[in-house]
Amino acid sequence: MVRCRFAPSPTGNLHVGGVRTALFNWLFAKNQEGSFILRIEDTDTERSEKRFEDQIFSSMRWCGLDWSEGPDIGGKYGPYRQSERVELGVYDEYAQELVKRGAAYYAVYSRSDPENALRISSQKPENLGDDEVFTVKFKIPQGSTQFNDLSKGEMSFENENFGDFIIVKSNGFPTYNFAVVVDDHLMEISHVFRGEDHLTNTPRQLMIYRALDWEPPTFMHIPLILGSDRAPLSKRHGHTSVDHFRSEGYLSVGLMNYLALLGWTVDQEIFDYHEKVKDFVPSDISNKGVVFDYEKLEWINGKHMRLIDSERLCAQFGLWLKFTGRFDYYASLESDSHYMCEVLSMCREKVNTMEQLYDFSLPFFVEVIDYQEEYVMKYLKNDWSKDLVAAAIRAFEEATDWSVEGAERTIRGLADMKITSKKNTFQLLRGSVTGRLVTPGLFETFSVLGRDRVIERLESLLEMIEYEEGDFSS
Repeated sequence: MVRCRFAPSPTGNLHVGGVRTALFNWLFAKNQEGSFILRIEDTDTERSEKRFEDQIFSSMRWCGLDWSEGPDIGGKYGPYRQSERVELGVYDEYAQELVKRGAAYYAVYSRSDPENALRISSQKPENLGDDEVFTVKFKIPQGSTQFNDLSKGEMSFENENFGDFIIVKSNGFPTYNFAVVVDDHLMEISHVFRGEDHLTNTPRQLMIYRALDWEPPTFMHIPLILGSDRAPLSKRHGHTSVDHFRSEGYLSVGLMNYLALLGWTVDQEIFDYHEKVKDFVPSDISNKGVVFDYEKLEWINGKHMRLIDSERLCAQFGLWLKFTGRFDYYASLESDSHYMCEVLSMCREKVNTMEQLYDFSLPFFVEVIDYQEEYVMKYLKNDWSKDLVAAAIRAFEEATDWSVEGAERTIRGLADMKITSKKNTFQLLRGSVTGRLVTPGLFETFSVLGRDRVIERLESLLEMIEYEEGDFSS
């Protein structure tokens, strides 16, 4: 049975590169009707934090990468948190076995000089001095280490290029290269897909597998996601955490669609990765590094925002508002969910993220319009401005058809009055109900706002113009 795993360390925010690795493992496990396991590698006791672990769970769920075994849900191969496995002595048994086989040894160090061993032994050190600690080190065997990588083919490393390395630290915690071998073996992991930055770790891990007479999993080392300078993607290139893109209002389906395209050859550009499980073949993953294109990601996300139905869009917008802490704003919108969905469905045509949708749709949900300075200077300081607004109030008070077509007839009728040019008429009316010059379609805007909102906003604008002229009377 195929068993794949994703094993992040809770030492920081979940990186998009890590999520792409998780995605490929998830796709292969699902394609093979196998299991996808989430394991937390928290042996770095100084940097591991519970908040980062919680964030990993949250981000993975948001991405839609469900797991069949993990720290939160358990499983027959648990526990799935390395610190808990340390407490159970899982790694001690195999460290001792390696020492017994002559493949590892104890090394005593001075706390003040952790680089140079004072003495080594096949027996566990006793009666240590106050300044002494010991570790367990793996002894590099002679010869070479070969393996077949699903991406890179046959790989061979000369063992003489590696020095003996620590497998159990002085605090009793296993190092990464040791713990990952023990965990993958005991959890019966069949395939390990991971970033190619782990490629140099693989020979060390295979030496441990062979020293314990264990069958290693099948490895595939995936090229890294790169920045614009073709160096591994990092914070210096821009934001890289899943939480950032979630906060910015990217849909999980949009982000995952883009990450899937970074190296995977697929027959279409816009898709939901859940629908591509049956098509996933590891050999379709490129062996070349791919550059993370923030503009392409935004474009793909915009496509998904326009593809999903209105109800799902509104639900996703509500979840995003709550995730970003806009609870009061969400509550005010939820009170008229039908209107909210009409507005969002109209506004999404010109935006690519939830953050942009929030900003673009904001004028439709406020009680007091904030008029942009450019609009005021170009369209409210003219001798025809007041007359046009007054005429618009009369026209919309008489209007009975508030469909898009009806709104268009009313607005074109105002333009035909030739109080000013058609462009001026359209732009003054556009800003009169939104405060902005860039909005959704003019006729759609008036139709969605409806009679009461339109007349109320036009009357408020007329009062403002009269006040500015100095003849406002209360």
